[in-house]
Amino acid sequence: MEDIKHTIEFLETTRLLPIGHALLLLVFGYLAGRIASATLVKFLHKRMTEHGQQFLKRSVFYGIFGLFTLSALKQLGFDVTVLLGAAGILTVAIGFASQTSASNLISGLFLMIERPFSISDIIRVGETTGEVISIDLLSVKLRTYDNLFVRIPNETMIKTEVTTLTKFPIRRADLKIGVAYKEDIERVKTLLLDIASKNPLCLEEPAPLFIFSGFGNSSIDIQFSVWAQRENFLKLKNSMYENIKTAFDREGIEIPFPHVSLYTGSATQPIPITVVSGDSTMTGPTKEST
Repeated sequence: MEDIKHTIEFLETTRLLPIGHALLLLVFGYLAGRIASATLVKFLHKRMTEHGQQFLKRSVFYGIFGLFTLSALKQLGFDVTVLLGAAGILTVAIGFASQTSASNLISGLFLMIERPFSISDIIRVGETTGEVISIDLLSVKLRTYDNLFVRIPNETMIKTEVTTLTKFPIRRADLKIGVAYKEDIERVKTLLLDIASKNPLCLEEPAPLFIFSGFGNSSIDIQFSVWAQRENFLKLKNSMYENIKTAFDREGIEIPFPHVSLYTGSATQPIPITVVSGDSTMTGPTKEST
């Protein structure tokens, strides 16, 4: 008993005992943080994105490990209140120096909680459209269709309208078409519906939609809307325009376009035009209709 008592007194005198306690606290804190973070992520993984899981895992781990680190420092004789005060002052100073980063950080937390999009989704932010390749605490990274890398701060993502193009399994393609005033609208409608029914990329349900948009300057304006699986959206849109142009040419349906008259100098003097027809030649100023 005397030997044990002397050993404890020796350890306390040489501060080996507090150091041992501190090391045990650090080891236990590390293990507790790893286990708690892994268990929490495993329980919530179906409700969170991959980046959200990583953020939660790191936050829980460092939070628990930080508490045990403070206890270890207290065992070594450090005044924890002084350390916390210094950390608070440092945090305030950093906050004033990097308000934009703090705003992006908070916005990143909201994005991870709300989850308006995920990795590999196609989104449109302002005039930028691309695939989401990373969702970080400060920014979202996109790869555009022309293979450019775009970094958008999270604060911008929160303040700007964001459209997720791949949120739902199907998309609607709105085709803008103009036909001459002389054309029969019912005939045009029947032809468009027939084109859609023969296109293998066009879905039968929801059914194609024919909308009479109004009377344009030189045409009757029509919107013809068809649906496709989201991965076939661009293919359907391109193929429908090609099929419509081919069918209109075949059926003699006119697609009007604006005409422009050119004058040199005086508005009353049009450009002289020479019309050659067979053996006859007619030369002189003519008037062009717009």
